[in-house]
Amino acid sequence: MEILIANRQRKKRIDLKKVRRIVEAVLSAEDAENGRVSIVLANDKFIKELNAKYRGVDEPTDVLAFGFEEEEDLGEIIISVPTCLKQAIEYGHSFEEELALLLVHGVLHLLSYDHLEDDEAKIMQERERKILAMLVEG
Repeated sequence: MEILIANRQRKKRIDLKKVRRIVEAVLSAEDAENGRVSIVLANDKFIKELNAKYRGVDEPTDVLAFGFEEEEDLGEIIISVPTCLKQAIEYGHSFEEELALLLVHGVLHLLSYDHLEDDEAKIMQERERKILAMLVEG
């Protein structure tokens, strides 16, 4: 398993080792320990451009996940750090908790989980809860 992390923002200092451990834990929990995952920690401007280009939504979002067709490359997750900070305040928890949720959410998307339909959303949310609880228990 290879995890590439690019920190392209300056808003918040982030423990990249912790980011790596979270991604490793999700992949391990899902028995998907082969392949490569790229993580980009970005600003709102960068993610807004991608969101407009690929989803037709001209505003920032918290996380985008792009799965790749190649077996050895699961895909790329882009997280907006400023949006993550705003959401942490809005939801009343720490930045680290919000970042962990977005990382788990993004990796699950790369592993074909989705939330377009209610039944899919329930399955994905349950996996997120279980993995986040496992991370807390350590």
